[in-house]
Amino acid sequence: MQPLVSATRTADELSIVAPSSIVPEGAKAERDWRAFKVRGPLPFEITGVFSALSGDLAAAGIPIFVLSTYETDYLFVRGGDVRRAIGVLAASNDVEVSAFG
Repeated sequence: MQPLVSATRTADELSIVAPSSIVPEGAKAERDWRAFKVRGPLPFEITGVFSALSGDLAAAGIPIFVLSTYETDYLFVRGGDVRRAIGVLAASNDVEVSAFG
């Protein structure tokens, strides 16, 4: 399986999402985030998927980071929150989410 790597450039910044193992030492980075893959692809017409997921996780006090590609959506939680997030996501009937990587 290829690792998840994403690069996004705006007028103000360059953000790269990549496995910690390939991030250079000393680079400004947020580390220890774990990815969950939202099973899809989800049609663009569907609304509220991340609103529901983020609401459930926010209610549990779990911060998230979201990344979307054309066909797939990923939800990231900090490593220390993985077990609680799995419980919250398993209880949610909104969309099927699985651990990634």
